[in-house]
Amino acid sequence: MRPFARVLPAAVAGLLVVFAPAAVAAPGAAVPAPVAGLSSGQAPFPMALQPDGVLAPAAALAEANTGLIMWSRQPDTRLPIASITKVMTAVVVLESGDLERPITVPQSAVDSSAAYGGSSAGLVPGEVLTARQLLYAMMLPSGCDAAYALAEAYGPGRAAFVAKMNATAQRLGMPNTHFSDPSGLPVPDDYATYSTPAELVRLGRHAMGHPVFREIVAAPVHHQAAGPANRAHVWENTNGLLQEYPGTTGIKTGSTNAAGTCLLFEASRGGQRLIGVVLNSSPHDLDAATADARRIMDWGFVPIISGLPLG
Repeated sequence: MRPFARVLPAAVAGLLVVFAPAAVAAPGAAVPAPVAGLSSGQAPFPMALQPDGVLAPAAALAEANTGLIMWSRQPDTRLPIASITKVMTAVVVLESGDLERPITVPQSAVDSSAAYGGSSAGLVPGEVLTARQLLYAMMLPSGCDAAYALAEAYGPGRAAFVAKMNATAQRLGMPNTHFSDPSGLPVPDDYATYSTPAELVRLGRHAMGHPVFREIVAAPVHHQAAGPANRAHVWENTNGLLQEYPGTTGIKTGSTNAAGTCLLFEASRGGQRLIGVVLNSSPHDLDAATADARRIMDWGFVPIISGLPLG
């Protein structure tokens, strides 16, 4: 296993690529041919060479339809990813199918989440929810208890489920990603689960290709009514971009002491769709990750393209 690379200071880290539909711009590159309707002194898409004010020492932004990286900072550095892990947990469940199967929440799922101070969906041992309902419980409030309940059912057993997560990562071409736990908690240690910005963008694109996943992560809140074997729940999405940034369609926050605050995000404007990730924007402030994502997408959305109608 390759040792973790240290995160370089933001001021000196990273490789950046800026693209426009007709040309690739880089310092010292030849000036593109003039575009009809513009004078020779005008650029068709006036853009800074990189987004300003991004705190995250590791990040990436891509055009979501193609996966083309538009800008990145330490894109191949292995880092802990906290609850972004739950994106892979959801992928394994969705690809396994049978989303209406009833799952009894085991005591071990609640205990494991509490033992590490994990975020909770408020599940009670013994209550019965469908796999689909547990996906909402896991992805919106980042319920570690829901992640463990799903893993126990779909492994079957936690170890078998984690093996499926790692097999899926290899199938998706993510050699610098490893999972040791389905929730993203530091089990057995802070660096046991890790990935890179570039590979998380790959994972995010794959997950967002599943319509059920897209529906779940786009929901600001989910009201789960009480049923014969479950109590009522209200699960609010931890992704503040859904309320704050027009066009946001997902996808997942994360935070641990080692990972800091992280955010895997996607948004669309007219004919343009972006996906990106920021890792360790702040030790504890999730708003810093949200602000980083906003800055990156404000830079990445090209006015001419994002103003085009869909279809």
